[in-house]
This record gives sequence, structure tokens and C-alpha cells, in this order.
Amino acid sequence: MAAVIVSPLEFNVPDLYVDLRQIVGRRLLLKCEGFNFAGSIKLKAAAEMVDAMERSGELLPGDTIVESSSGNMGIALSMVAASKGYRFICVTDVRCTQAARRTMETFGSEVHVVSTPDASGAFLGTRIAHVQSLCRANPGFVWLNQYANPGNWTGHYRSTGPEIAKAFPELDVLFIGAGTTGTLMGCARYFRENHPSVRIVAIDSVGSVTFGTPSRTRLIPGLGTSVRPPILDESFVDDVVHVEESDTVRTCHELVRHGYLFGGSTGTVVSGAVRWLSSTGADESLTCVAIAPDLGGNYLDTLYHEEWLASSFLVAE
Repeated sequence: MAAVIVSPLEFNVPDLYVDLRQIVGRRLLLKCEGFNFAGSIKLKAAAEMVDAMERSGELLPGDTIVESSSGNMGIALSMVAASKGYRFICVTDVRCTQAARRTMETFGSEVHVVSTPDASGAFLGTRIAHVQSLCRANPGFVWLNQYANPGNWTGHYRSTGPEIAKAFPELDVLFIGAGTTGTLMGCARYFRENHPSVRIVAIDSVGSVTFGTPSRTRLIPGLGTSVRPPILDESFVDDVVHVEESDTVRTCHELVRHGYLFGGSTGTVVSGAVRWLSSTGADESLTCVAIAPDLGGNYLDTLYHEEWLASSFLVAE
């Protein structure tokens, strides 16, 4: 039957998976989350956070939503704000792709770009400080705070986790990228409560402080943080794999050679999943799923651009 919707929030493809066996050498099922009007998995968390704050009275008609984002959450909130009639200001940094900025502005959002690193040498602290400054100075400005907002993980507890469990009731291992950790925490909590035998493996970027490793400059937005997300509870995570950005680039380019154009977060997750499967000697019969947060259209000027790769000292092989 034809799908007929009255809001862009109503459409999302929940059950599309790619079997990567021919590319990575073993069966690894990739859940594709880029097929909605926001173009990424962040739509689930964005819609949940806004809905929850409306229900609680923290977000009122005429308010301005403010959020810090490296790209995808900003795009998702731009779409949600446009559909609901809110003004939205996204505070991002110089790593945000031009395509992502233009998409947000096309939805009618205002984009503030910070360029001064915080004390760790990254930008998240600076972005958050700018958000807080805006909200203090402007009545009616509401910070969703995706890093601490339970709606960030609740959206995935109610949707992403159950979708995967329904598609693969015999799931053994789930690989999830760690950014704000909303997807990670929502899925991990769902499986711990409903299918505790499933092993949860978090995939992070080298240079991210999320799991206590040293901070280092990162060039690819999406996964990793320079400030540990308050919603993270490591007790729900069984293993953590850190991936070098050069491996992210190589994996993205290997996938696109087979016709799959994904974003950097997907390259990181697939690279980490393959390494975990190899290093643990995991049985070939295991059912393993990894989550692909978005597609690659917003990264044509970075991940898939030879000049950017050369200037960033990241060379795809």
C-alpha cells in the first residue's frame, strides 16, 4: 500500500539492512538509518526530545530551540522545528560540512559556527558555552541539551532497539557508534532489559574522551566527543573499540567502491566491527548487526574529496 503522510516526521524506513559479507568477508548486517526526510538516525532523538519538552511545558509555542551539533542533529532539529513552527539556532564548529550547514539554513535555521578550540583542543566545550550564553541572554531560548537529555536515548529505546530485535530475534552482537551516546544508550538499555544475551559493542573514534581515553584532534564529525556525555552509563556496554580516522576513510572508500555511499560514522562503525570480529575470533555463525547513522551525501567535500583528504593527512587506500 502507498504511504501517505501529513508530516515529515511520520516517514522513516525502519527495516533496511545491507549484508556486507562480499565487502568485509563475513556476514555483518548494516542497519541503514539514512532514509527519512532528515537523512539520519538523529531524527528519532530530535523528535523525541522536542515532544517530551512540549509535554512537560519546558518548550512553548513561540520559543526558540537552541542546540549544539556537529551536523546531523542540527539537520534533524531544523526539520522538526520547521514542521512544528519553531525557530531553531544550531551552534556548530568549523568541522561541520558545508552541505550540512546549507541544509540547516535551507530549512530556515540560523547557524552559528565557532572556531576557537576549548581547553581540550576540540570545539564541543566552546559550542556548549555559546549555547548557554545565548540562552542566558534571550528569554524564550530553550536548550534541548542532547548530551544530558534522556529523550536522546529514549527515542532509540522505543524504536531502534525494538526494530532490530524484531528483525533478528536471534541477534548475538550489536555494534553501535558512540557520539552523544543516545543511540548507544537507548539500544543497550532495551536489549539489557529484553534480550540480555545480546553483546553490545560501542565503536568510538581515537581522540574521543567518551570512554576515558586521551583527547586528540579529530577531523571527521559524527562520532566521538571532547566532553563525556552525561547520559552515558558504561555498565550497559560490553566492549569498546576505538577506530583511527584513517581507517574510517579507508572503509568509507571501500564501501563506495561497491556502490554504497555512507557517512563517516558508518565507516567508523564498520571498521570497528570488523576488527572486533577478527580480534575476538568470533564464530562465523553469529548474527551481527551494525548501525549506519546516515548516508554520504553531506561528505562529498570532505571524506570523498581528494584535496581535503590530502590536506588532512588522511589518504584513502
